[in-house]
Amino acid sequence: MNHPVIDLHCDLLAYMLNMPDPDPFKQEGIGCSFPALAEGNVKLQVMAIFTLTKKGSAALALRQSEIFESFLSKYPTHCTLVHDVSTLSQIATSSKLGMIAAIENASGFCEEDEPLEIGFERLEQIISNTARILYIGFTHNTENRFGGGNYSEIGLKEDGKKLLQYLNGKKIAVDFSHNSDALSKDILDYLSKHNLEVPILASHSNYRKVLNHVRNLPDDIAKDIIQRGGIIGVNFLRAFVNNEDPNALYRHINHGIELGGVNSICFGADYFSTDRHPDQSRIPFYFKEHANASCYPSIIEEVSRQVSPEVIEGISNKNVMNYLINLWK
Repeated sequence: MNHPVIDLHCDLLAYMLNMPDPDPFKQEGIGCSFPALAEGNVKLQVMAIFTLTKKGSAALALRQSEIFESFLSKYPTHCTLVHDVSTLSQIATSSKLGMIAAIENASGFCEEDEPLEIGFERLEQIISNTARILYIGFTHNTENRFGGGNYSEIGLKEDGKKLLQYLNGKKIAVDFSHNSDALSKDILDYLSKHNLEVPILASHSNYRKVLNHVRNLPDDIAKDIIQRGGIIGVNFLRAFVNNEDPNALYRHINHGIELGGVNSICFGADYFSTDRHPDQSRIPFYFKEHANASCYPSIIEEVSRQVSPEVIEGISNKNVMNYLINLWK
């Protein structure tokens, strides 16, 4: 059976922004082109709005939200907006690609040197352009005004606390994928201490126990996400799977299940344009087995050899479906 797939993270919007002749139908240069997603039976793709923390980040993010909006008008026969339980229920039988927007780095709506209130106004504009934001990651790899990224030891800052307060009750999740360990722990503590209604997830993360890398989740944080009803999308990037062994992807999936995440594990492949990445030593960024979204049927076939049909259905789509239904009801 060709399972419907939901994927929690790709960077097609940033590709469209940064390439000289961007085309979502062009299959070279990015693993989440429209044809690759269709071939992989991806029925719902979360489109991340990605920026680095640098001057001008907010303008770049706003433009990506406009590109997201333009997809719906330019390609109405190929993609459709998913923003509530009703539209979510239609994705399995639809011939179109369902899309939801997300924000990978909060620097995308608020510059480092401007009032936070202006950032919140810009965030509302992004939400207006996209109809809904599924999640917001506070940081990328480095530190910003909200907290520390993967390659730092900084925790939650005052503006990060204000962002959590702002998100309370808004049905927008906080993404842990690029958090420092300190930031993740501080967010969990702050949510509990203040009894905030803010869901959590890790959109594109693997497990540090399987591969010791700061981008991968330590077991204690992964367990917290699982126990709080969050979801964790496994990442296909070779640097976070295992530089030598493509089958380590399945060890990450199995480890998530062993942690109690049978209802939490899903996909967050993290396909992005690698042509202009500053670290070309990472080429190939993906194993050929995971090179683009058309590989999903073969990935699912391999996972199916190790888990029950119910578990594979959960990993493919049901775990995310249930999460979104609970979030949006």
